[in-house]
Amino acid sequence: MSAPRTIARLLLGAGLVFTGTAHLTFARDDFVAQVPRWLPLPTDFVVVASGIVEIALGLALVIGRYRVAVGWIVAAFFIAIFPGNVEQFIRGTDAFGLDTDLARGTRLLFQPLLVITVLWSTGAWAAWRARRGRPDVGGQATE
Repeated sequence: MSAPRTIARLLLGAGLVFTGTAHLTFARDDFVAQVPRWLPLPTDFVVVASGIVEIALGLALVIGRYRVAVGWIVAAFFIAIFPGNVEQFIRGTDAFGLDTDLARGTRLLFQPLLVITVLWSTGAWAAWRARRGRPDVGGQATE
């Protein structure tokens, strides 16, 4: 695994641990603002559960074991929480310093970047391409 990929994986892991901790402590109200109204679960339960999941996923990224599997799981998690970001944009809810439609809309554009980064940094994308017999962007089928 290359140094840039390792650094990206560690930064994503640390970011998830930090964000998960924020769910459970100082930023709880901001995360409540993101829970979609249509979700049939208690809002506080969603915030706490997602915080715990984020901490676990972040630690898994930092530890680095089972990188490929963890990469796919984290990517799926980033996709699963995307509706919360959309909900914040649609409702125009101010949270995390996002107090304009432009700021909330710009944030939506970064979620796919997170998915791509986690798949790249864990080698999940390269492993998938190798299984399909296609080389990775760097010309190597595996890492």
